[in-house]
Amino acid sequence: MITKADKNATRKKRHARVRSKLSGTAARPRLNVFRSNKHIYAQLIDDVNGVTLASASTKDKEVSLDSTSNVDAAVMVGELVAKRAVEKGIKSVVFDRGGYLYHGRVKALADAARENGLEF
Repeated sequence: MITKADKNATRKKRHARVRSKLSGTAARPRLNVFRSNKHIYAQLIDDVNGVTLASASTKDKEVSLDSTSNVDAAVMVGELVAKRAVEKGIKSVVFDRGGYLYHGRVKALADAARENGLEF
């Protein structure tokens, strides 16, 4: 039987493999996605300076939904992170799916960010 810990360990391996080839700069930061069972988080990260430029999650006050663990919540987070990025003058990003499959909540967040002004 595969446990949750085993699944997360293999996800972390995939994420490390992707991160070895992918890095964000101040001009083109990395849009990192993390999803838990209850929430989804997105951050724009400048890896050169090691700083987070913008972030959004289902825990933010702007996101008020009954359920924070569905595709609708991911869409709202994608819109919010894109809006905050555009306010800071960031148009182009590198997408980091965090070792997750590009499907469901991760895809919904990415599509919403694209529709609201981010290019990747």
